[in-house]
Amino acid sequence: MDYQDEILANYDGAALAARVTPLIAAARAKGIPVVYVIVGFRPGYPEISPDNKGFSALKQAGRLVNPRVSPLLSPLPSEPVVVKKRISAFAGSDLDVILRGYGARHLILCGVSTSGVVLSTTRQAADLDYELTIVSDCCADGDAEVHQVLIGKVFPRQARVVEAAALAAELVG
Repeated sequence: MDYQDEILANYDGAALAARVTPLIAAARAKGIPVVYVIVGFRPGYPEISPDNKGFSALKQAGRLVNPRVSPLLSPLPSEPVVVKKRISAFAGSDLDVILRGYGARHLILCGVSTSGVVLSTTRQAADLDYELTIVSDCCADGDAEVHQVLIGKVFPRQARVVEAAALAAELVG
């Protein structure tokens, strides 16, 4: 989630992509659908209310129009790219419809930022009764302490937390 160049520029995007790429390959090999989620807006930002503090700043900066998944990940043409309009991957998107179309019951979440898209999506997905796995080293946050608290204390209440290499090995094995 949010593996797009404008966001990855705030992190070690190449390292994150290097960790998530083998996991994507393992999911594909196992026949697990891969869905990408990015945040983006139409020109003029009609989706952003002036009352929305966080997104209004993006609007003023002229960011996140015509978004795309980072070329570091290279989605296949058959893999959906969902464009969300808020922090949660479900908010303002058709993600739940796509997941239900796949018959998905278990979601594997990776994303930047841990305190943004990963937290919001985890909470909403849990409320929608999805089983969850969060890939700790394929998530990043601008605040390392917040990342550690979420990964170590908050997420385990609603999800299995695992590292990419271990999960990829499970999928392949």
